[in-house]
Amino acid sequence: MSVRRPRWWAGVGLAVAVSVAAGYSADWLGESLLGFDKSPISPIVMAIVIGMIVANTVAVPKGVVDGLRFCASTILRIGIMLLGIRLSLLGAGRFTLVALPFVIVAITIGLTIVGLLGRSLGLSRQLTGLIAVGTSICGCTAIVATAPLIKANEAEVSYSIACITLFGLAVMFVYPVLGYFIFPEQPALAGLFLGTSIHETAQVAGAGLMYQTQYDAPVALDIATVTKLVRNLCMVAVIPLVGILYSGDRGQPTGTVRWISMIPWFIVGFALMSTLRTAGDFGPRPFGLLEPAQWRAVVELLQQGAERFLLIAMAAVGLTSIFSGLRRIGVRPFLLGLLAAVLVGGGSLLLISLFAERLIAAAGL
Repeated sequence: MSVRRPRWWAGVGLAVAVSVAAGYSADWLGESLLGFDKSPISPIVMAIVIGMIVANTVAVPKGVVDGLRFCASTILRIGIMLLGIRLSLLGAGRFTLVALPFVIVAITIGLTIVGLLGRSLGLSRQLTGLIAVGTSICGCTAIVATAPLIKANEAEVSYSIACITLFGLAVMFVYPVLGYFIFPEQPALAGLFLGTSIHETAQVAGAGLMYQTQYDAPVALDIATVTKLVRNLCMVAVIPLVGILYSGDRGQPTGTVRWISMIPWFIVGFALMSTLRTAGDFGPRPFGLLEPAQWRAVVELLQQGAERFLLIAMAAVGLTSIFSGLRRIGVRPFLLGLLAAVLVGGGSLLLISLFAERLIAAAGL
């Protein structure tokens, strides 16, 4: 098995080393160099930046990449699962009810307007569909799940993944600042914006952590995470529809959809952790075994573990971000990816500005 290979472990070790270096460098830059009492620089930013510098200046061995991908996928998902300990079931349910209408609108924009733009740019229905579904639902996961249904070829899959990765990384750095600028003192609205408009689950988690660190607002990470998980669950209904809409002249989709496989296990884990938090907070003695102070210590430990796992995952995301092949994308797919990101992000921002505050107040958040 690959997990027993020394190079696989070297990849995991490299991601851990970059995450540790990111924490120290963020503190050094903010406190020693800039003179702040507490560094305003997010370790998440440093992890991704250091990782991208290493990935694009040093030839990382292929065997090491397997370990990095494990960190960017499995370790990321474990971290997101553990984030569920931050919310009770009631809190997570309220966030879900607030997020759902905005998620539906973001998906609608992605599948309709982006589809029309792709055709006007002369792109194939398949490439257009992959960029649309990757932007509106959950990035590369949605692209890989959709590709067989619409009979997309390897080049179309590669181009769409490259576009989603590029613009997702760009907005991951920009949107936390933009969200704070547009919604000052309203971190719930900023978190909703991050969750509805950033492509990948990893990128949403990274942006939420940046916002939490930069502006001391944990609620932004909480609602961004829940919103993104709602988008992920929409794969169950949306991907079969995309298979019908974007198969084009290559015939109707022949692939079969495994509904259970479209429900990511870390969403179930997130719900279970929220259930655990709800049960632990119920009554004066958590589970009839622990003192309240002991339960608080367990919750704090799990929260710290979640953030550590996400930091390692972000380091791995940076270490696997290779930009040398982006020039092969071409202008038109690149332009569609840019327009898709702007449309979904702009549409989400407009609707959140108009309606979200009232919905959040109605939900008691």
